[in-house]
Amino acid sequence: MMAGHGDDTNAVGGPVRHIPVLLGEVLEALAPAEGDIIIDGTFGAGGYTKAILAAGATVVAIDRDPDAIAAGRDLEVQSGGRLKLVQAPFSTLDEHAMRVDAVVLDIGVSSMQLDQAGRGFSFRADGPLDMRMAQAGLSAADVVNSFKPGDLARIFGFLGEERHAGRIARMIEARREKRPFERTLELADAIETHIGRAPKDKIHPATRVFQALRIFVNDELGELAKALFAAERALKPGGRLVVVTFHSLEDRIVKRFIADRADAASGSRHMPEAQARSATFRKAGGGVTATDAEVSANPRARSARLRAAIRTEAPARPGDFSIFGLPKLPGIDQPGER
Repeated sequence: MMAGHGDDTNAVGGPVRHIPVLLGEVLEALAPAEGDIIIDGTFGAGGYTKAILAAGATVVAIDRDPDAIAAGRDLEVQSGGRLKLVQAPFSTLDEHAMRVDAVVLDIGVSSMQLDQAGRGFSFRADGPLDMRMAQAGLSAADVVNSFKPGDLARIFGFLGEERHAGRIARMIEARREKRPFERTLELADAIETHIGRAPKDKIHPATRVFQALRIFVNDELGELAKALFAAERALKPGGRLVVVTFHSLEDRIVKRFIADRADAASGSRHMPEAQARSATFRKAGGGVTATDAEVSANPRARSARLRAAIRTEAPARPGDFSIFGLPKLPGIDQPGER
């Protein structure tokens, strides 16, 4: 996830002009002021960063996509020293700035990534079956061509909420024995042929599989969980955490994190033996969604949801991943505490 300002499963298609989602609501929650230091953990096309800079604040902007960093260099120069670009996963944000006034995270694939066929995020334009935001590591083709059918079914079922996960996984196993999947349209067409598509279907039959592969290849849920813990460590007392998500899996993680960190009575409900601890955050707004006017102007905003919290003076807690209820998926190490 997490490398830019993005959208949900329905945005796997063609070019859409980049428009920052929930920009007004994000700025209201961030309350940027001159002299503030704010981390934009998902720089993308720089929509939030530009608005924060315009308010007089200094920004440390992070993105693991080298293309996003390269595209932002001119803005960095124009900022007069108030913008520092960092190519890194946003899960490491506390390694690049500490005691900051705010952290903003906009979770999802960016329009720039979707629009480049060579990145392999979209199947409307044919391209290599890649999907790697950092342009390194395991690709979607590696997963499709080498993982066991049972593992593929788990990935498609949990991360894509695909009801035909098992059928699609078995089809992939049979097809790849003849020829490995290398292109986005190869996989999309194979899924459509196998599952079929009714005229009333609003989305392509491959949409949820592509979402699942993208989330898995980039470990988006794990990165988000680690980024929330990193933000807890990086924010100073009174610092603001603002997160925009685009589907229920992401929103559930953010909601659970804020609820757990705002609970001062008993600590994590998943660890009843733990002693009571002080709240490290207090809720500052939950479930803010886009207006009808914004959705009309920018369809990508329709599933966006903003949650915010304010850091207390309590010390950061250890990173207990059990609060998120994430399953152990194949090929990804179960994260430990930090």
